Amino acid sequence: MSDFFIETQKASVNLPLNGRAKVFMFGVPSYSNMGDQAVSLAERKYFENEFPDYQYIEIMDYDNAAAIKAVQKIITSQDIVAYTGGGNMGSLYTNIEQDRRKVFASFINNLTISFPQSIFFEKTEKGENEKTLSRIAYEKNPNLVLIARDAQSYRKMQKTFKNQVIFTPDMVLYLQAQKFDLKRHDTLFVFRNDGEKVVQEPLIDSIKHMLSDSDSIHQTDTVLASTKQVTPVTREKLFIDELKMFAKQKLIISDRFHAMIFSVLTGTPCLLFGNRYGKGKHAYFDWLENIDWVNYTDEEDLDRIQAEIVKISEAQVHQYNLRPVFKPLHDLIAVR
Repeated sequence: MSDFFIETQKASVNLPLNGRAKVFMFGVPSYSNMGDQAVSLAERKYFENEFPDYQYIEIMDYDNAAAIKAVQKIITSQDIVAYTGGGNMGSLYTNIEQDRRKVFASFINNLTISFPQSIFFEKTEKGENEKTLSRIAYEKNPNLVLIARDAQSYRKMQKTFKNQVIFTPDMVLYLQAQKFDLKRHDTLFVFRNDGEKVVQEPLIDSIKHMLSDSDSIHQTDTVLASTKQVTPVTREKLFIDELKMFAKQKLIISDRFHAMIFSVLTGTPCLLFGNRYGKGKHAYFDWLENIDWVNYTDEEDLDRIQAEIVKISEAQVHQYNLRPVFKPLHDLIAVR
């Protein structure tokens, strides 16, 4: 039996039967990666703000097969099918990619939106096989629109698939900046511990040693160790708690794309390093290069890294507004 979050206060086992146009958002994460949780929160707020006439229904990632059958029984031509953004389309997380294919191939008569993603199919036999399976499934749906969240992914999606592709930022950048009256006092290292990690531990240790004279240093990840499952009921509080943790820091050193975005939202200086396929790097130069308190680097020279840290630490927080660059998404939905 599926859990449908029509509102965020509780789950329902039944889909609503009424005349309202609906958005069925599949793949909503139950795991505790706060970057992906922030994406799902932003997606709901986007529809609530921009298209309040739609009834927004979240479908958890553990409900995919049963939920597809349930939605197929009630869906109408005015409804939108969507798959959550934030992770990456490709061969690194095949269970998610398999679910995505099933959704896209199951609703070929409705506008179907793959929310802003990166794309990475490994250049291996496995990667090529997964790419072929995705291409076959995606192209079954003539109404499927893919959204790339960085220019590199935009070009690759256009090259890989025949479906329409549009270009917007990651959905978390739709959220407004948050101001917390908190004293900043530490440096926080936020590094991956998965197959996307490329920054070597000796470099991380060297940066910690370089900063050890002036700051209390802590290390964490955007994946919560103390929380096993997240739902729309608990998600927003956990997200605010995460932002407060960032807002308490004098400096963030990270290879997590969403750690950089959390730093943008909280006005926290952040130096971002790369991951396996460059999603943070490309998104930074596409959307965030003009935000003075964050920067991207591939440097390994400690003197140059220190100079970059000084620059972002001395930068003044200024206003920014990325909502206008979500216009391609707005136009896609508004013409219906």
